[in-house]
Amino acid sequence: MSRTAYQAISRVFAIVLAIAGIGLIVGGTYDHSFVTDQLSQQKITMPSGKSLTSQDMKDTLEKYAGKPMTTGPQAEAFANHYIQAHMNAAANGKTYEEVSGEYIACSADAAKKNTTECTELGAARQTLFMGNSLRGMLLNAFGWWLLGTIAIAVGIGALVLAVVLVILGWFVLKPKQGSAA
Repeated sequence: MSRTAYQAISRVFAIVLAIAGIGLIVGGTYDHSFVTDQLSQQKITMPSGKSLTSQDMKDTLEKYAGKPMTTGPQAEAFANHYIQAHMNAAANGKTYEEVSGEYIACSADAAKKNTTECTELGAARQTLFMGNSLRGMLLNAFGWWLLGTIAIAVGIGALVLAVVLVILGWFVLKPKQGSAA
């Protein structure tokens, strides 16, 4: 192919990548803004001090301590290192499915139905259900935040490549004066 063809291809791709890059950055920024707005409306304050009962909690959550939850990384840290720890403590490390199965079996047995064991299983089941629901919502916010971050990064990459192609298409691959291309 001739320099003129490469020049035309570079120019077209520069324009397309610039438009795509801007769109990705705008979309990613909107995504971050939306997640921030939604999390801010919940008025969740990140745990601090004595609420951080394990070293894992301290290592992960101290940097956010006492701050309002407004970002995806905060939501992920809260879901995976605070809520999950409390769920594990409430049910001795058992999952919702395990506790629910035990509760259903216990409540179906007439002799055990009104026992302390059955009542405790019901309370643990409720705690795990609410914890799983909260974790799911917070991790969903984190997922959308992550998607926005990726979109912004790809958008920046597209803009950088567009600049390179602009330089090639308008300056480097310019046909030499007096040449037929």
